[in-house]
Amino acid sequence: MDQKAPWYYLLLLILAGEAVFILPFVLPRIFRPTVLDVFQLDNVQWGLAGSVYGIVAVVSYLLGGPLADKYPPRKLMAIALWMTALGGLVFATFPSFRVLQVLFGYWGFTTIFLFWAPMIKATRVWGGTSSQGKAFGLLDGGRGLTGFLFGLLGVVIFSIFISDNIETASLLERQEAFKYVIYVSTIIITVIGILTWFFMKSGIDEKEILLERISVSQIVSVLKLPSVVLLMVIILCAYVGYKITDILSQYANEVMLYNQVKSAQVGTFLQFLRPTTGILLGLLVDRFKISFVLILSFVACILGGVLFASGIIEPSSTALFFLSVVIIAVGVYSARALYFAVMQEGKIPLVLTGTAVGLISLVGYTPDIFASATFGYLLDAHPKSELGFQNVFWMLTGFSIVGCIAAVIYYRIYGREN
Repeated sequence: MDQKAPWYYLLLLILAGEAVFILPFVLPRIFRPTVLDVFQLDNVQWGLAGSVYGIVAVVSYLLGGPLADKYPPRKLMAIALWMTALGGLVFATFPSFRVLQVLFGYWGFTTIFLFWAPMIKATRVWGGTSSQGKAFGLLDGGRGLTGFLFGLLGVVIFSIFISDNIETASLLERQEAFKYVIYVSTIIITVIGILTWFFMKSGIDEKEILLERISVSQIVSVLKLPSVVLLMVIILCAYVGYKITDILSQYANEVMLYNQVKSAQVGTFLQFLRPTTGILLGLLVDRFKISFVLILSFVACILGGVLFASGIIEPSSTALFFLSVVIIAVGVYSARALYFAVMQEGKIPLVLTGTAVGLISLVGYTPDIFASATFGYLLDAHPKSELGFQNVFWMLTGFSIVGCIAAVIYYRIYGREN
């Protein structure tokens, strides 16, 4: 099937694809030290809240996958955006730890069950038969740009409503400033949901990409594909790397000794690297074997992980710190942009994309359950010490090696064949 969807279809897909994750992931990634402060939580507690999200999300991946093969993606995605925005009203009250766990469980349902597989399927539709790398590269790069703009807007709003000296601002002042960041994000997510429902139409007869019912035999046939099994491993390892980007702003705060505003700017810098990487890949990667470029992305993750884990980065090593951030970011964001782009290379039928994504994600996104809690444990075992961060980056290195091996096998089976 050739590409037929208009440009604004991809634009809305990009906006929706990042907006749905702004509240549970993007803001906490950019404002991690601030978030821990205003919610009065330690690293382990925040990680455990994330684990609840992951547990609900894993079930949602499996059950929501076939749903994407039965109903139009735009409608499922719009409903997910509106439901996620409702959670922002609770988030803005700075609830107790227990309520926060329930909220993250709720977000695990709203952002995955009705959203994730439909988004991936809609991207495959836009990419057609010859532009899968372009479609997924531009999707992730565009989502990264959206996240960067959200982050930049968040930092501006936070800076406006905080006192001139962040160090002397009271807890109530910091909470009040961050509350405005949450409210503005919630409003924008709601508006994007409205636009998605009414305007994200591909121009393709939706019946061509939907099934009336999904049979058990179809699910079994998808599960038997070697590409599906390998993608489970590849995505699991790549996603551990992506989760580690959550702590880089905290690393800047506790190891490089940046204040909360400057450490948030490091998080925003990461959000700038993500679109740059994704868009460049989208424009170039279809000229190469996508699975081979995926291998190179894991090599970059290994190199960046070793640089941080070795302990050679010190508060005075500003240039080395940013170089290491760039290497990890390029590796992580490249892998993230490409791991679903190889689905066509791996001969996964378009009409069963939702089912395949659900099965792959059931394993691939389990880091949502264990990664944040593990990072929190490793960091709190050595409070405000570089040693805790080194252990986290050794974890990244180990997972990246496994992911690289799986990507090599994928390339040997499918890349050479095609």
